[in-house]
Amino acid sequence: MATTEIYRYLSLPSKEIPLDPEGYLVNRADWDQEVAEALALEEGIPLGDEHWEIIKVLRDFYARFEQAPAMRPLVKAVSRALGEEKGRSIHLMRLFPGSPPKVAARIAGLPKPTNCL
Repeated sequence: MATTEIYRYLSLPSKEIPLDPEGYLVNRADWDQEVAEALALEEGIPLGDEHWEIIKVLRDFYARFEQAPAMRPLVKAVSRALGEEKGRSIHLMRLFPGSPPKVAARIAGLPKPTNCL
């Protein structure tokens, strides 16, 4: 089993969380709400209810398929779970600017989606 390189630590009042070179968690078990909020702040994103809805969909997707979704499967999963309006790319870009699959997966404590550069 390959080990993931620790690049830096996310410093929280109660703990230090190891991150890989791209800022994803080294240990998915380290994820909780406090970690998600700290990772989101690094991205300049204050988490609101709409963000948490997407994070839940992402974590459910990962639990089911054992991978974080790229953009097209993310849009489809969000549309199914939350309705077509919230499943639009533009909505996801507004919530998670840049690359919604990568940014949202990082905040959700999941590995980088496959097929995302």
